[in-house]
Amino acid sequence: MKLKTKIIAGLVFAIIIIQFFRIDKTNPNTDPSNDLLAMHEASIEVSEILKNACYDCHSNKTEYPWYSNVAPVSWWLKDHVDHARGHLNFSDWGTYDLKKKKHKLEEVYEEVEEGEMPLDSYTWVHEEAELTAEQRELLIAWAKKTRSEL
Repeated sequence: MKLKTKIIAGLVFAIIIIQFFRIDKTNPNTDPSNDLLAMHEASIEVSEILKNACYDCHSNKTEYPWYSNVAPVSWWLKDHVDHARGHLNFSDWGTYDLKKKKHKLEEVYEEVEEGEMPLDSYTWVHEEAELTAEQRELLIAWAKKTRSEL
């Protein structure tokens, strides 16, 4: 057997083997009364923006797509969601102290203003998360207003 064929066979074997190492796609249990949208009034438009562009990674309501069943993409995706939830989790909003809430809302509008959120890697496969200039302005205004009311 040629070296090239052995390398290809080895890669195929490795790809098959790693499929047996699955990620945990269970969303943590949460108290719905702690959710950001349960605690702060938001228009239907802002609620939809948050749900479509933010909640998949920044809440305990992640809906894993089909490709989350394919390693190593699944590992990257799980790490991304865990990191996002660790940084800001809208499902746990009610557990944050006032200082943290204000800081997180400031980060929300800064990240959206700077075009850092939602991530390009997310919007490539989730077109509904791509924000128009009007949606960005609406979300920024809501985050600033909500922060000022805390």
